[in-house]
Amino acid sequence: MPDTARRGRVRPPRPTPAPGAASDAAPAGALRRARSVAATVLAWGGALVYPVALFAAVQAEPRQAVAVQIMLLVIATMLPVSLLRRSPVAALPLMLAGTLAASTPPEITWEVVYLLALVDDVALGYLAARRSRRVSLSMAALTLLTHVTVVSTGARANDDALNASVLFALTALVAWTSGRTLRERREHAAALRDQAAARAVTAERLRIARELHDMIAHSIGVIAIQAGVGGRVIDSQPAEARKALSVIEATSRETLAGLRRTLVALRRDESDGAGAAGSREPAPGLDDLGKLAATTADAGVRVEVCWEGARRPLPADIDLAGYRIVQEALTNVIRHARTDACRVTIAYRAAAVAVEVVDAGRGGTIPPGAGLGIVGMRERAALLGGQFTAGPRPEGGFTVAAMLPVPDGAEEADVAASSGSGAVAVATGVAG
Repeated sequence: MPDTARRGRVRPPRPTPAPGAASDAAPAGALRRARSVAATVLAWGGALVYPVALFAAVQAEPRQAVAVQIMLLVIATMLPVSLLRRSPVAALPLMLAGTLAASTPPEITWEVVYLLALVDDVALGYLAARRSRRVSLSMAALTLLTHVTVVSTGARANDDALNASVLFALTALVAWTSGRTLRERREHAAALRDQAAARAVTAERLRIARELHDMIAHSIGVIAIQAGVGGRVIDSQPAEARKALSVIEATSRETLAGLRRTLVALRRDESDGAGAAGSREPAPGLDDLGKLAATTADAGVRVEVCWEGARRPLPADIDLAGYRIVQEALTNVIRHARTDACRVTIAYRAAAVAVEVVDAGRGGTIPPGAGLGIVGMRERAALLGGQFTAGPRPEGGFTVAAMLPVPDGAEEADVAASSGSGAVAVATGVAG
């Protein structure tokens, strides 16, 4: 038995390249590998030659010509740069060895020593920004020890050695601190990006959960009631049973269509383009309350939908939130209110739209089974900066009310109602 089968994993088959692609890919891969090997060899070669090059540079004639020495040092310092980028832990000790080698001649000037120390500190800062605290601290100690050794031996072991040692210690500390600061800022930025991504994923999961709950709960409630009605009257009233089955079929088909749209939206890749997005049906809104009232009426609850104020187009998120709040409230009425009627009021105001669902049932308190629905409705309103209340009425029944603010820009798209701002339109769904 293959090893992969024993482990319970099956490796996917490797795609078979086209004949022409295989012949082209082989030389390209070999060329890339050759370039990588050449770059590695050059990096290590330059870093290993660095101490010798520095020693040769400081021995060049005339020895007292500081400009010539500095120019040669700058040219030699370019040798370990490539290795410093690849492996700073290996490159820095070689650079320190070069500093010791170049500082051996007693007639070397202080300017050259300071320049070499500055190059080492830059490399130390780069290493501190790339490696862990433990590794960077050990390299900082090695750098400081090397610099103190340079200024404390030979002809430079005089009164200026102490001042130079203090200066080198301070510059090494500044370089290490700067590198650690850059590393911590980079890690902090990466942590913030991860947290933002996690919050976005959580918010998207909650949004999908709310959508699925609002979509399914109402339909399942209607299907359950119609199934019960059909089971009771299937022998005595076959026509009513067939009607209940028709409602179940229509409701289930509509729910399946909504689920299919949701799943397609979740699976769709950004690369699908606008064609896939354009084929998706629009999300429901307050204009679809008539169909929702008819579906609720099929479940045995007569819904009176009242429109107040000048009806106007709303932003998509507010329109969808209002519809979902009404849908969830009607689902709770069907399942828990023990009533055959309720009233839905949609009031368009100057800077907001108010949604209210009132029933006269015998619920009295918040229904135990409606906890997730209440939480979802409250979250929808809160995400839009609105207000939400839900609770029993003093005279009996239950009230769900939400106030959703409308941005000022939406006022320009107002559509005047045919009967004026004070008109009230009533759409009533009656159970059969």
